[in-house]
Amino acid sequence: MRKPALLLLAAATAALLIGCATTSATLSAPFSGVASLRGADAATPDHAPAEAKAYSGRRPGSQQPIARTYDGQPPLVPHAIDNFDEITVDDNQCLECHAPANAAKKSAPKLADSHLAADRLAVRMERYQCNSCHVPQVDAPPLVGNRFAGHLKAPSAAPAR
Repeated sequence: MRKPALLLLAAATAALLIGCATTSATLSAPFSGVASLRGADAATPDHAPAEAKAYSGRRPGSQQPIARTYDGQPPLVPHAIDNFDEITVDDNQCLECHAPANAAKKSAPKLADSHLAADRLAVRMERYQCNSCHVPQVDAPPLVGNRFAGHLKAPSAAPAR
């Protein structure tokens, strides 16, 4: 009884070792030529760029909105935000200009209704972290190649009278 169990265990171990050896060789073949932005060692720490890139815009309100490249794209932030405080539960500097009560006075785009609570005064908390979707722009080359082409609908013609 002991000898068949030992033979079975040896056969299973051999099959496992052979299977692992061929699987690793097979799996690496489809990814040949693909390189990580970090290099060969994924444990390499990130390094800040040698020079900080400046945001494309300057003061809020001093430039035109940035054109969108596809329907449903969140508006891009056309001004610098590096002097803004971090968004916290208690403070969001974006709302100083973009909240419904302030937008007209500041000549700033008003928050979309989809961002507001039912009372249309408070911002819904799941939309409170503005820079999760709305991002400022930096004039920098892309890190990887990109063939994306936007898909904006042409503006609809005015109805005939």
